Amino acid sequence: MKNPAGIKSFATHLRVLREKAGMSQQELADAAGIAKITIQRIENAKYSITLDTMISIADAFNIPLKKLTDF
Repeated sequence: MKNPAGIKSFATHLRVLREKAGMSQQELADAAGIAKITIQRIENAKYSITLDTMISIADAFNIPLKKLTDF
């Protein structure tokens, strides 16, 4: 990973958004149409998220992509 600090910041931001939405990792994964392990890896800063996955997660939260990336 070229930007571990940024990946970690995004991971924390995603976890906060998910918890504020009252969703489990599984619920978010189901709503976004991705695997739970992907959510776990993102939240643990073990995975560099793709734009496609970010769009799916923003849609699952029903928020604009800009809000997901504003961390």
